[in-house]
Amino acid sequence: MVKANFKTAFTMIELIFAIVVIAIAVVSLPMMMQVNSKGMDNNLAQEAIFGASVELMQATTGYWDANSMKDINLSDYSRVVNIDGDCNATTKLRPGHINQPFHRRCIDDTTINTASNATGNANFNTLNDFAHVAQPLFIGNANGAAGYKDMNYTSTLTVAQLADTNIKVLTATIRDAAQGNKIITVLRTQAANIGEPQYYKRTF
Repeated sequence: MVKANFKTAFTMIELIFAIVVIAIAVVSLPMMMQVNSKGMDNNLAQEAIFGASVELMQATTGYWDANSMKDINLSDYSRVVNIDGDCNATTKLRPGHINQPFHRRCIDDTTINTASNATGNANFNTLNDFAHVAQPLFIGNANGAAGYKDMNYTSTLTVAQLADTNIKVLTATIRDAAQGNKIITVLRTQAANIGEPQYYKRTF
């Protein structure tokens, strides 16, 4: 009986196949890193958009104007500021208002203190109180956003009243300070001078 003697070794085809696999991995590695880095940038840009949206939503929780809360005995609800002078002095209604109890009303002009138009009232926040310039958007910007990317996003929020209207425009602008204050996104919303309705309270 003859016993076969086998030798183990790589064939030429196996060596070529291994070389090809290694070459593909070496060539594709930089591309994968580039795609991964771009994905991080896109994720951070999306987070910046979310951050701007949150700032706008927070700002719109404020009262339209400092005078919105100046009615005597009605301080729990904001009122319509008589900007256009079309509020009825007796009914406290303006065109479009519903003449029913607990509906929206204009402020009582006799109780207005013109000095209260300034922002920064300690008792409540107005839309203008949320305005700011170039504040860091992410926590720990100096060390890179989320700890894995050196991004320095800043947010600016402006509040502007349209001329001769009851509308204020809030604009949130996100910039990348690391890239020469390049604008990442701009979001806008509007707030109307409509006041708040009161709600009926059940009594037993």
